[in-house]
Amino acid sequence: MTQTPRRTRKRTQSASHNSTPTWSDDTELVGLVFELSSSTDGLLPLQYAVGLHAWFLDRVRQIDPDLSAYLHDGESEKAFTISGLNGVLIPQGRQLQVAADRVYRWYVTGLSQRVVQWLAKWMQALPAEVSLRDLPLTIISCQVAQPPTTYANLLSTEIEKTVTLSFVSPTSFRRKGHHFPLPMPINLFHSYLRRWNDFSGMPFEQDAFLEWVDEGAIIHRHHLSSCKVQAGKKGSVTGFTGAIELGLSSKARENSQFVQLFYALGELAIYCGTGHKTTFGLGQTWKGWIVDSGTSAASSIEDVLANRIAELTEIFTAQRKRTGGNRTAEIAETWATILGRREFGESLQDIAADLDMPYETVKTYVKLARRTLKAE
Repeated sequence: MTQTPRRTRKRTQSASHNSTPTWSDDTELVGLVFELSSSTDGLLPLQYAVGLHAWFLDRVRQIDPDLSAYLHDGESEKAFTISGLNGVLIPQGRQLQVAADRVYRWYVTGLSQRVVQWLAKWMQALPAEVSLRDLPLTIISCQVAQPPTTYANLLSTEIEKTVTLSFVSPTSFRRKGHHFPLPMPINLFHSYLRRWNDFSGMPFEQDAFLEWVDEGAIIHRHHLSSCKVQAGKKGSVTGFTGAIELGLSSKARENSQFVQLFYALGELAIYCGTGHKTTFGLGQTWKGWIVDSGTSAASSIEDVLANRIAELTEIFTAQRKRTGGNRTAEIAETWATILGRREFGESLQDIAADLDMPYETVKTYVKLARRTLKAE
């Protein structure tokens, strides 16, 4: 969901000059919101969230290289999330325009004590700006968006009649090798329980809980829209946005332990997000019923690129199967992402940087992709 930001006078001071949010050393979860602005109108690629991801991890690397490597390469669940820019982004051709002196909000959460402690250290001397390609965004302020807490505190969440969640950025799950763009209760709570079991130190038996959810969770109402976006470094994602209200059957409420976990995970959702690629802006989840009145122009142009990448992936996958190519899906998705972004006017240098690939490799892949299209 995009909120219209207010106009603000340009401020030149760094966010580190503002009051710095603090929390206790035992904090395990926290959400922050940065207010950002640009001194001039500027353009961003549709995949700017990849740049936000890279910029954030580089800040981690400068202070704690071991933590950065773990967050980048670790096989566990990711212990942080980031959002896209929340504010008016105006399509300009095949890019997005950032308007001068508008306020854009950017959300970052920490899901483990180690990451939260790093955030506290970072907050003591924030940089003056977030750099995205050639567009610096001044950090006006940084405040707490989701209160500092612990997993134990979440487990004492008050039991209510329902859990109401809104998915304010495209959200999707992986199921049997494909995207699954529906908030079925078992998929939602599988997503949350994975993070809980990885970071809380209080794991629950997954199969038993998910069977209980599948049998006892009730969807009271929902309002959903589907969309396709280019997300992460490669490929496209079919996802959903909207809101859902969930409750429990009277039989399910007989299991007090799982009832308490159900509501704790409902609270965890606003920190960890929902589904996959939450470190690239997908799956941003808020409490309450928040439904966007319509699709933004920026979302529409993102749909065009995502659909083009999906179309190219299908073509390249079929071609490689015919020729007996190895690593069919991975190569097809890579070629499709590179060619799709190149068709949308991005330079090969920028694409190579986002994909962490050598420029010459990207150059070769785009030539091979074009040659394959001509042969179709």
